Amino acid sequence: MTDNVVITLACGTDNPNRTARAIHLATVAHKEGKNVTLFLLDEAVYIAKKGLLDHVRAATGDIADDLMAYLQANEVPVLACTPCAKARGISEEDLIEGARMGTAVELIHLSCDAVVISL
Repeated sequence: MTDNVVITLACGTDNPNRTARAIHLATVAHKEGKNVTLFLLDEAVYIAKKGLLDHVRAATGDIADDLMAYLQANEVPVLACTPCAKARGISEEDLIEGARMGTAVELIHLSCDAVVISL
C-alpha cells in the first residue's frame, strides 16, 4: 500500500461543502503520515487565489481557510491546474502562499503512485 495520496477537487466557492471536505481530507491524510498533494481543477482553482477561501465553510462547521492554513504550515503541495487557472484569469502571482501551478502531466505522474480521492 502506498503512502501517497492525491486529492483532486473540481469545485470551489460554488460548493463549500465539497471544497471544505477535500481540504479536510488532505489535512487528515497528512496527520496520518501520508504524502499528500491537493490538485485543483476547473472551478477549484479559485480557492488557490488569495482572499477567495476566507469565508468558505461547510455545513459541518469546517472552515476551509483554517484547514488550508494547516496545509500551508505543513508545506503540503497545493497545485492549481495551469490551463484552468489561466482560463479564469488567475496567474501564479495571484496564488496563496505555498500554492503553485501544475500540469495534467504532473497530475498523471502523481496519480500513478498514489491513492486518488476525487471530489
